[in-house]
Amino acid sequence: MPLTQLRRSAGAAPRDLTAFLPTTREEMRARGWEALDILLVNGDAYVDHPAFGAAIIGRFLEGRGFRVGIVSQPGYQDTSDLLRMGVPRLMVGVTAGNLDSMLNKLTAQKKVRSEDQYSPGGQVGLRPNRASIVYANLCRQAFPGVPIVLGGIEASLRRIAHYDYWSDQVRRSVLLDAKADMLIFGMGEKAVWEVADRLRRGEPVRSIRDVRGTAVPLRKGEWEQIEGSRYVADGKAVILPSYEEVAADKGAFAEMSRAFQFETNPGNARPLLQAHGAEAVYFNPPAFPLETGQMDALYDLPFTRVPHWSYDAPIPAYETVKHSVVTMRGCFGGCTFCSITEHEGRVIQSRSADSILREVRALRRMDGFRGVLSDLGGPTANMYQMRCKDEAIENACRRLSCVFPEVCENLNTDHGPLLKLMKAVREEQGIKKVFIASGVRYDLAERSPEFIEELAAHHTGGQLSVAPEHNKKDVLDKMKKPGIESYERFAEQFRCASEEAGKNQFLVPYFISGHPGSTLRDMVDLAIYLKKSGMRPRQVQDFIPTPMSMAACMYHTGIDPLTREPVYTAKDLREKKLQKALLLYWDPAHHDEAREALIKAGRGDLIGTKPHCLVPPAAGKGAPPRYLAKVRGERRGKPADATHRRNR
Repeated sequence: MPLTQLRRSAGAAPRDLTAFLPTTREEMRARGWEALDILLVNGDAYVDHPAFGAAIIGRFLEGRGFRVGIVSQPGYQDTSDLLRMGVPRLMVGVTAGNLDSMLNKLTAQKKVRSEDQYSPGGQVGLRPNRASIVYANLCRQAFPGVPIVLGGIEASLRRIAHYDYWSDQVRRSVLLDAKADMLIFGMGEKAVWEVADRLRRGEPVRSIRDVRGTAVPLRKGEWEQIEGSRYVADGKAVILPSYEEVAADKGAFAEMSRAFQFETNPGNARPLLQAHGAEAVYFNPPAFPLETGQMDALYDLPFTRVPHWSYDAPIPAYETVKHSVVTMRGCFGGCTFCSITEHEGRVIQSRSADSILREVRALRRMDGFRGVLSDLGGPTANMYQMRCKDEAIENACRRLSCVFPEVCENLNTDHGPLLKLMKAVREEQGIKKVFIASGVRYDLAERSPEFIEELAAHHTGGQLSVAPEHNKKDVLDKMKKPGIESYERFAEQFRCASEEAGKNQFLVPYFISGHPGSTLRDMVDLAIYLKKSGMRPRQVQDFIPTPMSMAACMYHTGIDPLTREPVYTAKDLREKKLQKALLLYWDPAHHDEAREALIKAGRGDLIGTKPHCLVPPAAGKGAPPRYLAKVRGERRGKPADATHRRNR
């Protein structure tokens, strides 16, 4: 949807055309600009808020003296939208948006989603499939000779040869398919600044090959003689199996995934090289994480914190985050199904309390703010200011998770800084309520009873979402998640803390169906566990293999890349649907599929009306009339309980 100026009433005050990054010639001229240095092409609607990647990169570059414009969700049938502000002097940055464009469009059952959270009014169809590739090729047509640099989460997660769930194929690096000059992976601030500065100083893009956090294409004759690394400290490139090898051999794909994972710590990561036919992609080591002062400066940039004024419909993703505050980035959990680590890194980067309070005060001055912060957190709310106790150990560490199979003895798990922050924010003038809606890592939380007490007393709105994901140890091991006992201990602590605070509060547990390692019988056991525990989960995620995650490797290859052992995976869409139905055993709408799943798993004994049964018989096959009347009543709209309630 191109940005267009809406008609304003005659009595309206003049609009400040310099409040946002320029999106039109009119806004450029209001700043006195005749040309841009950098154009950002963005798959999301333009929301000038630090939760949106294009906005944060644009404001960051603007703060360093670059003339930056942004074109959001351009039409992709021709180049007219891209050309509306002219040819940029230095480069074009391309991002598909805050989500991978295929994940944004299609569900786990490969059906088109009914809403695009990052588009005005939730409208679908405003961005193309594989947006990074489509936008980059359009930019090549529109701006011949201008360097094109890919960035954002789609570029990060597709930077090496990767399995694509939606086409069920191994695809090449997106850098080569997009025919771009460079790819920036990770959060990108340091890398994009260095690249833009070197371009400003006249260096050709083809000579910029040593920036951390970037990948560059190498043509025939440029890479064949590169010597492979023999040990970690030699600093030479790790030669990954080629695209052709990993596309033809699942064992090679698993080895590629394994090798990649061990080169993600900026303190000791080596460069990577992967051949694609006559070409290759060279990956520099990841960028170093931002220090606290750099994080603070980033969030102090002059965001308007609202969507661009040209939109006439709300943007759902913005409505979710507009009154939230990010405290940190990164995650050291290493969950195999999650791609946060591959994009944001394992090292926690935290803001100072002063910076966070400044943002809270800015929120207070916003129209429509009523004193309620919807979230104070990040990828994991209670990892704030948690890092390795020793920087030298952190830089040398090759572990893929700081908390699995157990919490590392060198990890600082002190919740003290977070507790002080929570208190300071809720005591800020004009703040009535502060929720923590980000994920809580319960194996860390159970180490701090005071945190759980504060969470229950002040920061939960009746329900708290947590993610045990499964109850079977073998499956949890494949997820790199703690055992269910850790969740149960946390649940009991939270229940006691809620009672102590005089509040009737519950946990809303998240579970995953169809994850590698999980069979139908495993899901039956999980359903039995849920029933015995009094849980009726609504938050059920049908597993989606996101590009470059370890679980996606298991899904595609049937191999655990870390142990090199075979792993079962439900790949048939019908079986995936049946696994999900077992978690929704309590919902009459899923009874037919749950019965089918139980019969296939050899557990037909769980179909019936006895207390231990999960689902009733089909209508007319032994279900008593009283039960059928109850089911009909539930189908007429009586909602089933979604929370984890105590056994009575």
